[in-house]
Amino acid sequence: MSRPRALVVAIGVLAVLLALTPFIPRGGDEDGALRPSGDRPGKAAMLRSANAVGPSRISPAMQSEIDRVVAEGRSIGRTGSKAALARSDSHLVRCADLDGQRYCLGVGWTDDTEAEVRARVASAARAAERRTGQISTGDLDAPAVLARSARMTPKARAAADRAELESAATAVAKVWLLRHEIQGVPLPDDFLAEHPEARRAAPAATKKPTPTPTPTATPTASASPTTAAVPTANAAATASATATPTAAPTVVAKTGRDYPRRVEILKTNQTSEQTRTYYCGPTSMQMITWGWAGKARSQDYWAHRLGTTTSGTGMTDMVRVVNRATGWDRKSYAGKYVTLDIGGWSYKQWMLLMMRHVADYHAPVVLHPILLKRYYPYLDDDASGHYQVGRGFDKNGKKPAMLGYFEPWNQQRFDPSEPYIDRVQWRSAYKSYRANEDHFLHNVGV
Repeated sequence: MSRPRALVVAIGVLAVLLALTPFIPRGGDEDGALRPSGDRPGKAAMLRSANAVGPSRISPAMQSEIDRVVAEGRSIGRTGSKAALARSDSHLVRCADLDGQRYCLGVGWTDDTEAEVRARVASAARAAERRTGQISTGDLDAPAVLARSARMTPKARAAADRAELESAATAVAKVWLLRHEIQGVPLPDDFLAEHPEARRAAPAATKKPTPTPTPTATPTASASPTTAAVPTANAAATASATATPTAAPTVVAKTGRDYPRRVEILKTNQTSEQTRTYYCGPTSMQMITWGWAGKARSQDYWAHRLGTTTSGTGMTDMVRVVNRATGWDRKSYAGKYVTLDIGGWSYKQWMLLMMRHVADYHAPVVLHPILLKRYYPYLDDDASGHYQVGRGFDKNGKKPAMLGYFEPWNQQRFDPSEPYIDRVQWRSAYKSYRANEDHFLHNVGV
């Protein structure tokens, strides 16, 4: 080989070695470890999961939007009968655009426009006024949703609207992340700059692991929730829900295949049936809080906390009380609960949300279906909108997946001629999804 050619080859080898130097492993030096090209980690690696974000700051822009919606409510006087409300264009339903997400009073976070939400509430109200003889189990029908706000004084309405909107605004980062993780909605480029609470914290080097409570322990009001024992037949395939989640988990792109075959939480002996026809809300809350605190307060107690009337209980009140009266809203569980409109979600997305809530968050879901016989074969008659406590899933092999929930409604209590309904239910997950979507609000508490 000639000297000039040898020199060229040597220079080429040296250039290659210099280029590879940053990728050569350096023992315990993590910064020098072999890694994919690109010096900065992806955005997903910097994010906490939706349940682990802290409260969002209410920016000046969000505060201005809240002020606008509250002012609109002040301009509405008291309205008369439910029938008059049903014929109205539902201006009592007002929405705020908060950091790119839309929240509608009494409805929750939604992808629908304000006009679309108003139209479906007004349509449901007119349909309810025409319908006669339907059994009411205790959620607010559309006329009652409108009437509750209409009968307030402008001052009282403004205070209630502001409290609801400001509470919602502090959870906007969680809503963004839920939609990003499950629906694939892209995050804004400035999301982490605007929401530092969503940034993953560096792990503490010396932090000791939290001991895992035993399934048989009875928690106090400040302890971890109780967990149902796993049936022997499913022990090998069922995930235990007693492990303490990590403090700051990162976003993991899971699919349904990544979850165990069967998971359930909450003890099956901590259930009760509603004692009044309009008490599905207080009874569901009784079971949710019983599962957390290990003791049951009366349904009347929860009816008072929820503001339940003979017309029923509002969904946003269910979420409000879960956040105030339990620890399910801690970062190590579900994080602050939100009222989420899933009307535009596919069954696959909805089911993934159920799996994540039970298996990853170890926390119950506030289900909000309409009780119709075509969805729930144990019913003797069609009934109204309703609340149930979501607490498990079973992929069920090649058969349709099952959803586990606590059912507060027992029709036999109010009509002895009708069949008894068990509190602990495992039913078609798809039918539960359809029942949730068929409700005029199609929202859940997660």
